[in-house]
Amino acid sequence: MATMTGKELPKLPEDIALKVIAPESYAEWDGLLDTFDWLRENMPVARIVAADDSFDPFWLITRYDDVMRISKDNKTFLNNPRPVVLSTKEAIEFSLKATGSKMLVDSLVVFDAPIHPKYRRLTQDWFMPKNLRKLEDEIRGLARRTVDRMIENGPEGDFVTLVSAPYPLHVVMQILGVPKEDEPKMLFLTQQMFGGQDEDLSGSGMADMTPEQITQIVAGAVSQFEDYFAKLAAERRANPTDDVASVIANATVDGAPLNDRDMAGYYIIVASAGHDTTSASTAGAMLALAQDPDQFARVKADRTLLPGIVEEAIRWTSPVQHFMRTAAEDVEIGGQTIAKDDWLMINYVAANHDPAQFDDPRTFDAARSPNRHLAFGAGAHQCLGLHLARLEMRILFDELLDRIDSIELAGEPKRARSTFVGGLKTLPLRYTAG
Repeated sequence: MATMTGKELPKLPEDIALKVIAPESYAEWDGLLDTFDWLRENMPVARIVAADDSFDPFWLITRYDDVMRISKDNKTFLNNPRPVVLSTKEAIEFSLKATGSKMLVDSLVVFDAPIHPKYRRLTQDWFMPKNLRKLEDEIRGLARRTVDRMIENGPEGDFVTLVSAPYPLHVVMQILGVPKEDEPKMLFLTQQMFGGQDEDLSGSGMADMTPEQITQIVAGAVSQFEDYFAKLAAERRANPTDDVASVIANATVDGAPLNDRDMAGYYIIVASAGHDTTSASTAGAMLALAQDPDQFARVKADRTLLPGIVEEAIRWTSPVQHFMRTAAEDVEIGGQTIAKDDWLMINYVAANHDPAQFDDPRTFDAARSPNRHLAFGAGAHQCLGLHLARLEMRILFDELLDRIDSIELAGEPKRARSTFVGGLKTLPLRYTAG
């Protein structure tokens, strides 16, 4: 790894910068964590400048305390006007031409106050524990059927395909009001949108897609999402039910209904982010249990350990790997002056593996306490679905531990090549049913 002599400058050496922005780095997890260890120690606030000028320069923030501070200060660090996810100049230009916005999707993720709290309140009650308790039996039924399919598949299988991808999808689509027959379409479009950098998830079959090709895949997925949810919204306005789709379709903000773009963005963020991230955390939990038979046996015997398993899996996996923010004013972070309008990357993988906050952070420790991780973000933009994610993971593993007596790896797990939302794309397992 490159080192610098004399007075250190904030600009990150090109070789290290590439390890942070390259999708393939996130598929090589241990190497990525090595990079972040070096950064937190040597350049915790570093400027990344693309050698090929493919994207605007930005500040990389890797220490937990700094990421937490930025996440909670939504007045100083804005989600707009720059993209909230690392984007190439070409992707931004494409989006501007296609939508008039620098982002392909306008949603809760990209809004700032005063718009953001008004939109968040529309569905916030739906995702609070009091309401979710009404859904527990329904979710448990979905979990039980998912475990049934896993057992029926035989003593070996890919946990991602059999369990961690379809189960959260079933849960969110049922809450949203999407018919079961449309769930495969929702999964495919989500994988194209979030997994566009990975040839296996994008459906392209191309190992080395250009940024232009990735942008076109993502834009195509967004367009199909918009078409689908426009029809669903029209149906729910004509025939409202008690699902989230009806809430969004009939919502008003400041006395006016949502415009088409904002409504589509709301549907897309609930439908896609609501299951892909939970899928990654669920697979991460199972990987940890498969690698540690003693821990598997302990939690099988004592289900009070399940909340710890769930919380640690979310930290350990960190499915949302970064977000971008824009400085609203000159500010100092980690001794470095950040100028007004500068772009910043808050890297959750780095923050959630900061040894200053988490002892032995690479170790999966279900008893870790406190475990104040940043995988759900913090402050006003903390994940809307965090209670749902915890609930569905706890229920799934409760059902699975009732039915599975032993589990071990049956091959090498593989992670997605993705800088934004990531996690395991395959988890081959061998298991015995009780």
